[in-house]
This record gives sequence, structure tokens and C-alpha cells, in this order.
Amino acid sequence: MATKVYIENLSTHVGENITLQGWLYNARSSGKIKFLLLRDGTGVCQGVIVKAVVGEEMFNRCDQLTQESSFKMSGTVRAEQRAPGGYEMDVTNIEIISVAKEYPITPKEHGVEFLADRRHLWLRSSRQHAIMRVRHEIIRSIREFFDGRGFTLLDAPIFTPAACEGTSTLFETEYFDLGKAFLTQSGQLYGEAGAMSLGKVYVFGPTFRAEKSKTRRHLTEFWMVEPEVAFNDLNDNMDLAEEFLEHIVTSVLKNRMPELKVLERNIKFLENVKRPLPRVTYDEAVEILHSKGLPFEWGNDLGGTDETVISEQFDRPVMVHRYPAAIKAFYMKRDPNNDKLALAVDVLAPEGYGEIIGGSQREDDYDTLLARLKEHNLPQEAFDWYLDLRRFGSVPHAGFGLGIERTVSWICGLDHVRETIPFPRMIYRLTP
Repeated sequence: MATKVYIENLSTHVGENITLQGWLYNARSSGKIKFLLLRDGTGVCQGVIVKAVVGEEMFNRCDQLTQESSFKMSGTVRAEQRAPGGYEMDVTNIEIISVAKEYPITPKEHGVEFLADRRHLWLRSSRQHAIMRVRHEIIRSIREFFDGRGFTLLDAPIFTPAACEGTSTLFETEYFDLGKAFLTQSGQLYGEAGAMSLGKVYVFGPTFRAEKSKTRRHLTEFWMVEPEVAFNDLNDNMDLAEEFLEHIVTSVLKNRMPELKVLERNIKFLENVKRPLPRVTYDEAVEILHSKGLPFEWGNDLGGTDETVISEQFDRPVMVHRYPAAIKAFYMKRDPNNDKLALAVDVLAPEGYGEIIGGSQREDDYDTLLARLKEHNLPQEAFDWYLDLRRFGSVPHAGFGLGIERTVSWICGLDHVRETIPFPRMIYRLTP
């Protein structure tokens, strides 16, 4: 019996008789020769079926295969530079597993809504396949980065008793006899508890925002990775963030160039992601906006257009730090040199992709944090456990969050985050 092999491993089986299993990507015929493109999730391989070799019955059997029919093909592997993937199979046997009905997604142009309604099938296309492989590489490199630096993965709860950053953008549900619970906006507060125990941790999981936003940068369900480190200050936090980004991008360029080529990604800006990244204060960012003719008012948060204009001044991601405290979350520590500023940092991706990292040094003083909770009209009882972190051995600490989908969108060069996650959830889409 021929050995079962994945297409990505064909280079080690040249000259051998093997079996591939997968789905029909495309087919064409040239008289007494048929060409079947089989995809198996790791790549595409062309099978060459010669009538004189396989016989008339098996040769005609190939005609039953429709697009996305599942089948096995066995034969000998040979190198062929002109073939997809660089290898072909001289087929000696075809085994049909399932003949697909007429496939709804064809090579013609389809509208986004048509494709989104069939997302479970759209994922099979070469473009979506490439995006998912890049997403996987980003996630793999994230875990590699933190695991290799002594961080401990801390799993934060998805049901939470209170908001992390205010209550206006929360999904809520009844929680048995205990009142309301909320889907988490962030695992950060629990990450802080982990840092007080384990020194340096990272939370990695799904998060939820009930913003009624229709921009190309927003999903209602997305994934975030959030490191938190005891004894780190804002500068340490920025050092960690730029080292982290460099590691992710370097890993993708090293391991997923074929996928970036499928996406026709211009990698110029990706190759520039090397430390040190430029750092500008919020005040300096405002000066950039004014110099470009934008009527930006100091004290406002940066909008999408503002972020794009600022990032256009640099050839790599840029860090903007020390924002007005009034527009930042209650847990962010104030700048000791200017109480109106928070020790916060956002990392803006180039090419108009906006914020991909947001972080800060956390407020570590009990009395100050309690005052901040009151200023933000947040219930003290819901945060009493969080205040305990300041009651019992408080230390300076800092962390940040990186959104996976925005990072995938930037690295892949996509127009919208809906293609960055297998099954996107947006304010107007809950299916499939």
C-alpha cells in the first residue's frame, strides 16, 4: 500500500509511490491526458493521468469529479518547476470518496456578502487559506516569544462581574442568582493578579466589545494577547512591545513567504520592523497633525485618520506615549511630571492600519486607584479583589494588549478585518 503523504512534504518523497488525499481544486483535459489539481490543506499538487497508463475505466472515472469533490490519488512523485508547488504526480490510481454538488463559489467575481454568507466554504479559497496560515504563524510566534522568555500563560475568565474599561460597550447576560455577568473586554485585570504571583504572565484568549462600529478595523469578537510584568515601568513596557513585534514579523517573513506571495503583499514595510521603533509623545503627535493641516484639538483621542497621518511619517510602526489621562482608562498611572498625562502607549502600524498595541504602566497606589474608580463611577465592590493587589505587596507593573485580527490585517495587507478570523462576528453578522 502506498504511503499517505501531505503535499507540503512532497520534497522528501520524490521518486516514491505515495497517496495524496484531498479535494479537487481544478481539472483540465488534453485529449488522452487529464490534469487534476488536488489540495489537501497544506498545498496543491497536480496529478497527471495518462489514459494509456491507467486504462479507459479509471481515466473516465475522473470525469465524475466536480470542484471540491474529495478523492485519493496514488502514483509517483517527481519534481516539476512549472507545476504548482514545484512537484507533480504521475497517477496510477484514483479513488473517489465523495462527489460534490455544484459548488457555489466559482472563479468569477462574487460580492463580499455572498462570500460572507458562505464563509464556511470561502475558507477553502487560496487567499483565505493563505490568511489563515499567516494567522496561525502569528499565534505560534506569540507563544514562542513569551514561552521562551519565562512568561507563564494565565487563562483569564470570559465571564466577568464588572467592566474593565467602562460599561457602555459590554455584552451582558443573567448569571444564575448572582445578577448580571459580562463577556470580557480584556483579561488585563486578571493578568495583573497573575503578575503579582508569577512575576511575568500573558493572557491569551477571545474578548468582546459591544461597540456599534462598522469600520474596517472592528469586530465584536476578537482575540487578544496581553502580557503583564511586575516591576516594569512604561519604558520597560515599550522595550518589550518593540521586541515582541519584531519577533512576530520576522517569524512570518521567515516561515510564510509563500502565503504572502499569494496575497501579493508588498513586504517593504514588514522588512523595516526592526528595533528601535520610533517613539513620539502625544504632544509631538499633535504637532505632526497640525503640521499636516489637520485641525486636531489637544485632549482628543486619535481617530483613524489621525493615526494614519502620524504613521505615514515613519517607515515602521511608531509608538505614541503619554496621552491625556482624561481619555484613558482608570487603571493607568499618571505621569509623575505631569498629572494630566497617563503613562500609556499605543503602537500604530504603518500603511494606515492603525493601533495594534495599547498598553500602560498601571496605577500601583491603593488610595489613588480607589479615587480613580470613584472618578469613573465604577462600583468599588466589583473591584475590591483588584484593590487587594494594591493592599498586599503592591509593586510597579505594566503591560499591553495586542489585537490578533488587526495584526493579521496589517501583516497580510488586508482591506478589512473580516477576513482575518475564520468566522467573523460584526454588528450585522452572526452567521455562519
